[in-house]
Amino acid sequence: MTYIDSAILNLTERCCRRFQVLTGRTNVWLAVQLTNLSIIVYFVWAGMYFWISDDATARLLVAIFCSGLLYALTQTVFKVPIEIYEAHAYRRVAKGFRNPRRIRDALLRISFMTLCVFLSYPMLFVYFNLRIRIVLLSYSLIVLTTVVLYLLACDPLPPCAGTVRQWLRGFVPSRLAASESNPPS
Repeated sequence: MTYIDSAILNLTERCCRRFQVLTGRTNVWLAVQLTNLSIIVYFVWAGMYFWISDDATARLLVAIFCSGLLYALTQTVFKVPIEIYEAHAYRRVAKGFRNPRRIRDALLRISFMTLCVFLSYPMLFVYFNLRIRIVLLSYSLIVLTTVVLYLLACDPLPPCAGTVRQWLRGFVPSRLAASESNPPS
């Protein structure tokens, strides 16, 4: 299983580096964006449970839990800007060190990858045969967490502007020069 994890991690790192060359955004930025997406999915899931549930105590417990979770997120994940995480990654790579999450999080990545594989059929079965739509939200959280774990274990390239940004900037100077040559009257 470690060989599969290593192959997926190397493929993910190759894709992240191509993404960074194209956009100038690192795997850390992408992981933070997917974390935000998973938080939104989680709160949608909780909101659906809150809306569907008839039990008042269950609603109250879900509301209290979500409020506590949102407070904890503002004190931890949302407190540090993405740039600080990227700066730490750049410093580590500049010193020649590999990402410690490659080894440290291997068992966690393997566990989530196993969950993704083994739960795919039961989730689809429940969704299509029993028409329970909320299972897709649960499964999407597992998939998003797995993707984020792989993204966080990758090493970024040194900072770069990105080819798409440079391509788009090629349009901006020509428009600025055109507007300066034809001043408004």
